[in-house]
Order: sequence, then structure tokens, then C-alpha cells
Amino acid sequence: MFNFKVHGQPLGLVTIFIAALSSVGGMVFGYDIGMISDMLLMRDFLERFSDIQEGCDANGMNCETYEFSRVREGLIVGLLSIGTFGGALLGAPLADFLGRRWAMTIECIVVSIGFLVQITTFEVWQQFAVGRLIAGLGVGALSAAVPMYMSECVVASFRGTAVACYQLAITFGMLLAYCFCYGTRQLDSDASWRIIVGLGYALTFTLGFQVESPRWLMKNDRTDDARNALERIRGIKTDYDRAVVEHDYREIETNINMERENDAPFWQSWIECFVGSPGSKKLAYRTFLGMMMQSLQQLTGANYFFYYGATIFQSVGIEDSYITQIIMGVVNFVCVFFSLYVLEHYGRRRPLYIGGLWQIVSESNCILLTAIKIWLLIFASVGVCRPPSEYEGMGDLMIVSACLFIASYATTWGPACWIVTGETFPTRTRARQASLATASNWTWNFLISFFSPFITGDIGFAYGYIFAGCNLFASVFVFFFLYETAGLSLENVDIMYSTKGLTAWASEKWVPPGYNSRRDVMEANKMDIYGNPENIEHSDNVDHSDKRFESDENSQASGHREYTSKKESA
Repeated sequence: MFNFKVHGQPLGLVTIFIAALSSVGGMVFGYDIGMISDMLLMRDFLERFSDIQEGCDANGMNCETYEFSRVREGLIVGLLSIGTFGGALLGAPLADFLGRRWAMTIECIVVSIGFLVQITTFEVWQQFAVGRLIAGLGVGALSAAVPMYMSECVVASFRGTAVACYQLAITFGMLLAYCFCYGTRQLDSDASWRIIVGLGYALTFTLGFQVESPRWLMKNDRTDDARNALERIRGIKTDYDRAVVEHDYREIETNINMERENDAPFWQSWIECFVGSPGSKKLAYRTFLGMMMQSLQQLTGANYFFYYGATIFQSVGIEDSYITQIIMGVVNFVCVFFSLYVLEHYGRRRPLYIGGLWQIVSESNCILLTAIKIWLLIFASVGVCRPPSEYEGMGDLMIVSACLFIASYATTWGPACWIVTGETFPTRTRARQASLATASNWTWNFLISFFSPFITGDIGFAYGYIFAGCNLFASVFVFFFLYETAGLSLENVDIMYSTKGLTAWASEKWVPPGYNSRRDVMEANKMDIYGNPENIEHSDNVDHSDKRFESDENSQASGHREYTSKKESA
């Protein structure tokens, strides 16, 4: 069986398959976002659905000008986000009841129904908008389920890369939409946009071939299936691999048994997400953390460009705004590859709080830029102080500023927020908390998509100043509130958040008791501690009372001495 190791942990072919195929859910997400930006400019689409038409003939046809009102444009774009909000909340009970795999399959079918409603629309713009609403239900549920599923299945050392593949797929889906729209834009018929919607079907029939989450199987008392799924995912080849898998299996089993002791009715488990529970430390804290992180991802301003990029750059005098969208899509896609390295080697915290500030540049063309000079401020300041309609070359500068902003977003905030959502919450409430976090993302997604035409109509490019302020706030928030989860199993993440006295800014140095560093947690030291594969000790055969979570120096020193003693005896 195909197998290789990452930091000493077995990584099977099925793990790679999970990361690649699950990411198709992100591709559906990105494709649905990307296609509407360019479709709003297509002649046939405007003729059928726009409500401002000037210079028409006696029959009301062949008009010189077609435009959408702010309300209609906002609804056509924004109803997708309303659907995704509902889908994100419904995705939790569906994923818990049916399992992660079957839930994702059903959600893809819902997206397909939404595409069908859109593609069969002829004259009624409301039908097209409702089609986007239905597709949004599936997309929203997928956006909650896929990162959670991937985080539950892959090893800690590969988890960041695997979940970042979800963001990579989102950007690839957007790039595909931009390229397809460029290819059909010259078609003088409804095929220009129907082909674009129809091509989305190719992305919606792939998630039913996945392995079920071992943690979900264990939680539902299918222990043999859970062990088999874990072995398939890890790609067992040697006794060492089997020993490591046995350790992971027992760690999952112990954690779920602990959670069952504090299990609650369905309705109460939702309330616990907001008020906390004695059995899960900082539960409410983590709920609000996830919701804030997903909200701030939208408030970076990225979707302002993704939804309205073609319209924005057409307004600054760019001759072919379709090409501009493709350039931004390529930047977005390529920079996510860089994020795969950054988020595994530098953790989650530093890329996020630096990413909020990194859109830095040393030059500006407006005296307003005196302190924090970031790319969003460049974009806004050029548009306000040196309008492209009056100053030649300013439109090109705005494109460069937008692309450099997108580059920083794709490297940090784009993928990192989905990683944080997938690995922050305990197993018992993970689906519900992930749904709440994702619903927050889609709430702001709708607000930005719907109100952007109104805001830009009133303040123009000064809109960028609002997003620049949000980026500054996001960096401060991450520094003070987000814990570093890189290199830890999901069970150890729960222990870290439960550690008394541990602050977010000190969490990068935290390691589970008995280890010198997080690398030790992932490497072959497991074998030093647990002995021969035939006689494995269970890592969680320790006191699970509150004393386990004490973080004072004596407790850490005792754990280190125990670790050293076992290593020497082995």
C-alpha cells in the first residue's frame, strides 16, 4: 500500500485523496462566487434581467444602455449568501445525523438543483436569484462540512496543508469561472451565460466517494469501522505505522468517552456553544472566536473584488475588465500555494496577524497616506485623490494595488480561517460550532455583496478605507485572542484551550505534557514512549481531572522528567 511519512506519522494515499477530492467542495464555492461578477456585464444577461434600459427602439428592444439598479444587482449577487447562511446552520445537524460523507453528497445535489433553476431561467430575474439561493444552501453546508471533515481525517502534521487545499480549490474555482466567462463573453446569445452555469455541474458529483470520518464513526459506536477507516486513511504498511494508528485510535476513543460524560440533548448542545459547559473548557470562547475569525475574513474586503471586480475595473477605464479579473484570479490561485508552506511552517497566528498588516508598500500618491501604508489604502487613495478618469495610468496602479492585496489575502487570511474553523472546536460540538462560524462568514458575505453597490455609489473608492481599518483590527484581534493550533492533534487542541492561565500570545510555546516540542508530538518519539507495537501504552492513561490541565512549571517539569525516563528505558 502506498505510504510515506510526515514528521514520523504515516500518510497514506487515501489521505491525499481526501485532501484533493474534498477540496472540490471549495471549487463549487469559488465557481459560484466567480461567475456572477462577469455575468453581470454580459449583453444577453443584461437584456433579459436588467431594469434600467435607455435608448431603446419602439418595441423596447436594442437599447443603447442596460444597467442594473442597486437593489436588483445586490439581490442577484447577494441571495447566494442568504442561502449559504441557512445551509451553514443546517449543515451541522445533517453532518451529525447522516455522517460527514453522506451529508456532503446531499449538499452537492442541492447545489445542482440550484444550477438547474438558474439555467432554465428565461425572463424572470427573480427565478435566477432564487436559483442562486438554492445553490447557496448547498454551498453553505459544504463550507461548514468540508473543512471539518478534512480536519477530522488527516494527521496533525498534514492538517494545515490539507485544509488549505480547500481554499486553493476555492481560488481555482473562481479562476475557472473567470476563464470560462472570458471564453463565452463574445457569444451574442443566452449561451454566453447558460454555458457558464451549466459547467458548474461537472464539480458537483465527486464527494460521495470519500471515506467516512473515523471520529464520527467512533462517536456513533461503529468502533470497528472507525479503526478500519483510520487504517485506510493512514495507509498502514509496517508495525510502526500500526502502532501509531493504534495510539491515535485510543486517543480519539478516550476523548469521545470524556465528551459523552457531559453529553446533552440536541437543543441544549446548541445553547452550550454560547454559554459554555463544565465538561468543555472555553467552549463559548471558542464559539465566538470562530465566528469572529470568519467575519473578519469577509471584512478584509476580498469579496468586494471577487463579486464586483469586473464592474469596478470597467468603471476606472480598463478596456477589458474580463482580463483584469483573470489576472486577479491567477494571483489569488498561485499565492495559495505559497500559503501551504507558510501555514505549516509558521503556524496560524503569525501569518494571520502579520497578513492583516502585510499589504504594506513604501510609496503612495496621496498625502493621506502617512502612517500605515497598505495596499487597500493605496487603492482607495488613488481612487479618491487621483481619479483614473482624470489622471492617466492611475487605473493600472489601482489594479496593481488590488492584486497585491489579493496576494496577501490568499497567502494568509483566505486559507487560514478555514484551518482555524476545522481544528479549534471539540468533537462533541464541532459540527455546531463550525456551522455557527461559517454562518457568520456568510452573513458578512451577504452584507458586503448586497450593500456594496449602495456604498460605492455614495462614497466611491473611499470604501477601501473601511476595509483597511478592518484589517488593522483583525491583526490586533488575532494577536490577543487566537491560540496556536499548528502541530497538535485535535484532542491536544482541546487540552491547550483548557489549560489554566495560558494566554493566546503565549500559546505558540505550549506543548502537551511529556514532550519537549510540538515536533516531538508528531515524530517517532511516540514509539519511544509507547514501546513495542504489541504492547502499546495508552497516552491518555493519566488523570483527566482539572489537574491535568494545570500549566504551572512544576507540572510541565514533571511531565518532561517522565518523558525522559521512558525514553532512556526504551
